[in-house]
Amino acid sequence: MRGTERDSTIRTGHGPDNMATLRSFAINHLRAAGHPNIAAGLRKMSYQPFHRPLDLLGLA
Repeated sequence: MRGTERDSTIRTGHGPDNMATLRSFAINHLRAAGHPNIAAGLRKMSYQPFHRPLDLLGLA
């Protein structure tokens, strides 16, 4: 394992709860935007990670 992976705190403390909250937030916004397939919606949003999520939230 590389240092950054080994030192990650995502699996300790509140990390798992925080990530679950962010995932639920993303899924709920994809549903509200009319995406019938959440996996396809997540893939579509990941193609331009710094633009499409902001568009989805109406922040761009």
